[in-house]
Amino acid sequence: MATLSADQERLALSRLYSRFGFGVKAGEFESALANGFVNTKNSFLVKPTQDGIASDLIPITLDDLGPRPTPGTFANTEYSLKLSKQNKDLVIWWLDQMATTDYPLNEKMTWFWHGHWATSIEKINFALPMYKQNITLRNNALGNFATFCQSMFQDGALQFWLDGQDNTATAPNENLSREFMELFTLGVGRYSEDDVKALARIFTGVQVQRTNGSVVFNARRHDSSPVNFLGATKIYTAQDAITSITSRDDSSRFIYERLWYRFFSSTETMPVDINRSAFTSRDIFAAISDLCSTPYMYAPDFAMVKSPIEWFIGLCRVFGLTPSATKNFSAIGSDLQKLAQVPFTPPNVGGWPAGEMWLTSASAQFRLSLSQNILKNVSLDFINAIPPVSRVNYLRDLLGVYQWSRRTSDALTVARTEPARMLLLAINSPEYIVGA
Repeated sequence: MATLSADQERLALSRLYSRFGFGVKAGEFESALANGFVNTKNSFLVKPTQDGIASDLIPITLDDLGPRPTPGTFANTEYSLKLSKQNKDLVIWWLDQMATTDYPLNEKMTWFWHGHWATSIEKINFALPMYKQNITLRNNALGNFATFCQSMFQDGALQFWLDGQDNTATAPNENLSREFMELFTLGVGRYSEDDVKALARIFTGVQVQRTNGSVVFNARRHDSSPVNFLGATKIYTAQDAITSITSRDDSSRFIYERLWYRFFSSTETMPVDINRSAFTSRDIFAAISDLCSTPYMYAPDFAMVKSPIEWFIGLCRVFGLTPSATKNFSAIGSDLQKLAQVPFTPPNVGGWPAGEMWLTSASAQFRLSLSQNILKNVSLDFINAIPPVSRVNYLRDLLGVYQWSRRTSDALTVARTEPARMLLLAINSPEYIVGA
């Protein structure tokens, strides 16, 4: 990487923390500026071991609730209460995990893959299968993409979400096969309708236990006849077909397009000069590391809007808050619902939107309400200790903002003797909500 100017270093660091993590902790950005982008990047880009991932996890207990009791009985009412509690506990668990993790890159990639393999608890209905999927996502978040895809085919939540359990030799269901290629591995226009039909036949035979997400293969429901798939005719197993898909160059291109869309720009097409050689062996960590070393980390374009979760968790991390421990979490949770982004409930199989979709007038009102609820948990002692004349620049570094616009700087300067108002303005500023 070329030697960067002070301005480029600041922009690259701001993007590193806000896009590949969930923002900075208090004091982290100042330390990063002192250490420089290259050294900070090398220490930030950490691929945790499986033991490290496990030890980082906050414990949660989710029982398999089994079949629902007879409607209208006390047992059924009790069952519904347990189900509702588990589903709420699961959301709170992941918010806490994102806010407190020691592996922000792996956590951000887990969030990225949740939007990529978008699966909603609103159809699954049970927390345990969604939790198991989350563990699969985080265990593979920075691993090998080909291996990841094999694991996701065995994921009960994904199978149920896309009707894999209804896909049989006598009645093929193309939902999973279509989305597996279109949204997960290849992209639009890189396969044919005949490939969709063939893959559906290859994928037949899966059965899912909905309450716990266990997946079994039933040979009697499977179509084992030869098919022509992606130009080759033979008897395929699901594993063979997935290997064929993920080994294609189109799959590499597609994953880079998705990484570009979520981490660099949701409006600008991926540049043709992006080198994908780091992904030759389908190593996700290598691809991320390489992208973080490109000039696009400090290019003046490519501003990105933070999604509500990214913005919310960024505030939790900078203020040292654990969501479940906030004194008004019910209000905070309600605000997240109104902002239309709650973990485990993507709106559809395409995941959450990006960009200006999060900048409506309604979302601005809900974000302001959430800001006020968050700040009720934040002591202002830290900003009161800073001389008023230094507070504008202090908040810029505290929040990891690249630079304030003249308009924002003027507004913060006017409010610098009112710490609560100044902080509210800063965390709702265009420069914090829309990262440079």
